[in-house]
Amino acid sequence: MSGIALVTGASRGIGRAIAKRLAKDGYRVWANYGRSRDEAESLCGEIEAAGGSAIPVGFDVADGEAVRAALESLIDAEAAPDVVVSNAGITRDGLFAMTSEDEWNSVINTNLGGFYHVTKACLRGMLRRRSGRVIAISSVSGQAGNAGQVNYAASKAGLIGACKSLAKEIASRKITVNVVAPGFVETDMVKELPAEDLAKAIPLGRFGAPEEIAAAVSFLASDEAAYITGQVLGVNGGMYM
Repeated sequence: MSGIALVTGASRGIGRAIAKRLAKDGYRVWANYGRSRDEAESLCGEIEAAGGSAIPVGFDVADGEAVRAALESLIDAEAAPDVVVSNAGITRDGLFAMTSEDEWNSVINTNLGGFYHVTKACLRGMLRRRSGRVIAISSVSGQAGNAGQVNYAASKAGLIGACKSLAKEIASRKITVNVVAPGFVETDMVKELPAEDLAKAIPLGRFGAPEEIAAAVSFLASDEAAYITGQVLGVNGGMYM
């Protein structure tokens, strides 16, 4: 397996695990980061030390002009990515009645708008090549909803609808579009949560590991998944079935 894989939000957590797994699979990884340049460079160093290939690529996925400027120059210099993983996301949790307009917009613009900006910037080259994989990281919150996360759940549910629709649009060009929807995963995003109590509500009795999400992405990016498109793969320990 070879080619280029772009992973947004790659410097930490799930994105970092995905970047490392795709590099292990043989992809040259474009590791996007927003502010964590040092962590992105550390990631690329780890990948290179393990025999892989990776470069840090800095831009805010919510900023369409920044995305286009960064990716157009890279695509001109190398090629359009073979795999695009939209992983970058933020939370601004709170009761809906108390949610500010900024807290709403920032989450929607990053989690859902980022998918639009990044995928569109890469799609023309994929269409021309007539191959590719688009994979979005949603959430169990986008499937089942979650109190205190109306903005986050809206953004993640939006990803599911966007991917199902895009899958129908571009299937004739041999490009697949799928979603991975994690449950609770051991990352910085959930480190303040009462893990022991929450685990009791998970049928498998534990939080997931970032590497388990990365394994699902690796599968959907592989040749073995060539006949799978428009699907949501839940990796949630049985929280939502």
